[in-house]
Amino acid sequence: CNLTGWWENDLGSKMQVFKVGNDGTFSGEYHTAVSSTKKPIQPSPLNGSQHLDEDGQCTFGFTVNWKKFSDSTAVFVGQCFNGDDGKEILHTSWLLREKVDSEPDDWKATR
Repeated sequence: CNLTGWWENDLGSKMQVFKVGNDGTFSGEYHTAVSSTKKPIQPSPLNGSQHLDEDGQCTFGFTVNWKKFSDSTAVFVGQCFNGDDGKEILHTSWLLREKVDSEPDDWKATR
């Protein structure tokens, strides 16, 4: 699987991976289509790593820092699959950590 390029999810968020290095590291930008903040959404930097293997159905993970419009950070993990039509498909899970004002509020900081 070649992560380089543009990817879009079911909600309309887009990710651009600039280049995947020989060691599997990559960077890019995430353009989210959803946010709970009242500030205007802006593209956000992402950094990640891909496990390179022979069958092309690699696992990967990346972090997105929403610092341009939010006090939160998200991490994504996933795997690339080669569909029956030859098209590459990414399946991911994510966690989002929002800043909270105090330790007692820690319970509601992660989605």
